[in-house]
Amino acid sequence: MSYMMMASLSAILRNCIPRTVSTHAKQTHVQILIYGLSHHVTLQTDLLLAYSRGILLNARQVFDRMPEPNMHSWNIMISAYVQNSMYHDAISVFHEFLDSGMKPDHYSFPPLLKACAGIGDVLLGVMLHGMVVKLGFENHVVVGSSVLDFYSKCGNLNDARVVFEGLLWKDSVAWNSMISGLAKGGLHMEALSCFRKMLENKAKIDAMTIPTLLSVCGKVGDITKGKEIHGQVLKNTVLYNDTAICNSLIDLYSKCGCLRNAEKIFCSMKNLNLVTWTTMISCYGVHGRGYEALNLFEKMKDSGFKPNSVTLTAILASCSHSGLITRGKKIFDSIRSSYGFEPSVEHYACLVDLLSRFGCFEDALRLINSMKRVKMVPSASVWGALLAGSLVHRNVETGEMAARHLFEMEPKNASNYIALCSIYDSRGMWKDASRVRLKIRRLRLDKTPGCSWISIGGEFHTFYQGNLSFTFDQKTRETLEGVIRIPLLVHSELQSSLLF
Repeated sequence: MSYMMMASLSAILRNCIPRTVSTHAKQTHVQILIYGLSHHVTLQTDLLLAYSRGILLNARQVFDRMPEPNMHSWNIMISAYVQNSMYHDAISVFHEFLDSGMKPDHYSFPPLLKACAGIGDVLLGVMLHGMVVKLGFENHVVVGSSVLDFYSKCGNLNDARVVFEGLLWKDSVAWNSMISGLAKGGLHMEALSCFRKMLENKAKIDAMTIPTLLSVCGKVGDITKGKEIHGQVLKNTVLYNDTAICNSLIDLYSKCGCLRNAEKIFCSMKNLNLVTWTTMISCYGVHGRGYEALNLFEKMKDSGFKPNSVTLTAILASCSHSGLITRGKKIFDSIRSSYGFEPSVEHYACLVDLLSRFGCFEDALRLINSMKRVKMVPSASVWGALLAGSLVHRNVETGEMAARHLFEMEPKNASNYIALCSIYDSRGMWKDASRVRLKIRRLRLDKTPGCSWISIGGEFHTFYQGNLSFTFDQKTRETLEGVIRIPLLVHSELQSSLLF
């Protein structure tokens, strides 16, 4: 009878899902106490597992009452904390685990490494990697991928590469971690190269791979590779219907200047979420289509979606790019009245950009001063927006004010000094411009030069102003000079025909 009852209670606990934990798990817990089975290790572990899926406080109470938690119980408690992003608690439990004299197994390391990446504890993560090697788990697929993911998320790409190359078998998780790490580290071409190797190794492409790759293509402007990846998506029904992937495709085509393609994907989507609407609104804004962005914003609200902070930033930025001052002010004022939360620093920066971009400096300064009344400190983005507007309108007074704050907040940002210098140059204030340039030299500041690039035969060619060191650049210059001469010849021929 006792065995049958125990088996029945164990089955109920193991089949508990998150939404039934509060009822089924608690009722089963009562039955365990009534029948005097609380001392049974299997039921203790099952009860801990059930509570860990929904009521973490109860799970910890059950765990603390266990006289001698087994390996499975320790792993359940650590994983539960990690799944709820309570990384410090997970690491605290791990230290208790080590103090008990037990050694971690291959189930212990993945959540612990995720916790280290979550809080940026590189030292502990490296120590865990050492334990992985010492205990012989480095060739375990899940453990090896977790070590790789830890190094990738912490930006330690050299160690990530070593771990990746050392994996005997690379699954989709490992490839995704490596690609994501390279993309996050700004090594976009290496990320695309890694993807090519992934395809050569016949690794399965999943919903985690595509968004990262599309983001990389958007950043480097590689529309050809983006379309190739889009083609891979179209071949797979699951990927084609994935909302996150479609959102990434919209963003890709927008960044590459293909707004019509972005619109087609948006209109073809069956499951739109708030990110979808926000992405499309942002696309219209970037392309200077402010009225379309506003119409889509209203359509989104009519469809039952409530804008969040990111959506409101997107629509305010759209108003800024199109000079829709009245509509921008109205939306900003509605943040508090209609949506029930205070405008963020990003919202203030967007409106300051809108006002200063079109010469409304008094309104922009009044808005910045109003931030103090709500105990908000103007950020570098706010002062940067004012400085950019001052540069457009050659306004020395507001430009100096914005630059003064930016020099304090970002003393190593050369762009701010160059912007102020340009304002002085535009006004013929040569002494002031020279003073700023001297300061740039004294601080040894370097500005990353702007560049253009083009993809030919899968190879990217980058161009910097005045850089003629490459043969390709020389050929390009000669071709450009030839193109420039053509209209001059046509113009001279027309003049000759008119004279005669």
